[in-house]
Amino acid sequence: MSEEYINKVIRGDALEVLAKLGDGSIDLVLTDPPYFLDKMDNNWNHKVVESTNNHYVIKSLPAGMKFDREQGRNFYKWYYKVANEIKRVLKPGGFFFSFSSPRLYHRMVSAVDDAGLLIRDCFIWLYTQNQPKAMSLNHFIDKLDESKGIKDDIKKQLDGWKTPQIKSCFEPIVMAQKEPQGTFLDNFRRYNVGLLNTNVKVGDGMFPSNVVSTNSINTVIDKCFLISKPDKKEKGHFNTHKTVKPLVLCEYIIKLTTYSNNAIVLDPFAGSGTTLVAAKRFGRRYIGIDINEEYIRIAQKRISDADKTYPLYDGSEQKSQLKIFG
Repeated sequence: MSEEYINKVIRGDALEVLAKLGDGSIDLVLTDPPYFLDKMDNNWNHKVVESTNNHYVIKSLPAGMKFDREQGRNFYKWYYKVANEIKRVLKPGGFFFSFSSPRLYHRMVSAVDDAGLLIRDCFIWLYTQNQPKAMSLNHFIDKLDESKGIKDDIKKQLDGWKTPQIKSCFEPIVMAQKEPQGTFLDNFRRYNVGLLNTNVKVGDGMFPSNVVSTNSINTVIDKCFLISKPDKKEKGHFNTHKTVKPLVLCEYIIKLTTYSNNAIVLDPFAGSGTTLVAAKRFGRRYIGIDINEEYIRIAQKRISDADKTYPLYDGSEQKSQLKIFG
């Protein structure tokens, strides 16, 4: 039942749409799920989340998300359900890559692991272009029922001491895999998935790595981990999504893990469509899902723009799924 969704962006709740996809029909799942509770229900509104009036005092957290231990637990329960559906729709040996925020990674990877997928690795997207998020306590001190002199003394004592949000310079990406059937060789001969393409290089012709950077940092880091810089125009001036991932990063993962042009890349939280555009550019088929109508329009526009250079796959140039060993 997955064929009717090929090369489309479907509006709907991810769990509901995933349930309509066929068992063992997907080669790769590459996604960046929501980390905050506001986006987990059907009433989530991107305009509310993007509004500065909806930001909590702790500025390092995405709009709509406050520091609450229950939030992590609820995230686990929800993503455990998602991971179970992803396990079902993946082909044996198929990979599942999921971006995370550092402080929720343990919840995400536990949900994926508990759903029965194999945790193969943790990829790290390394970058330096981020703003320090720690907050001074001066405005709290000003509200104290103390004399100005005492307040000034406290400010001096706490000069440079801020709330516990360090400058974040990486994003973890869980690398999971549905258990292969038989040996890796047997599985690949049958499903054309489950191995990594080590012909894909990073940095200065280096072996593919679980650390990648999309911006130049220094000679040593760039030599080992840099992938080509993203195009400055790739987001699109119309793109209002707050956490657009670099196209080249998604392309890297797709090139690393998919073998056949018949491969289907699924993003159940498509957002502005970066994974889908990357799949299109690399000649792979795709299925996108998102609950937000505005983001679907953005994704479709980005895909349409990509089509000017990379025509939509229609199956006319593809043979049946490759069986390279038999």
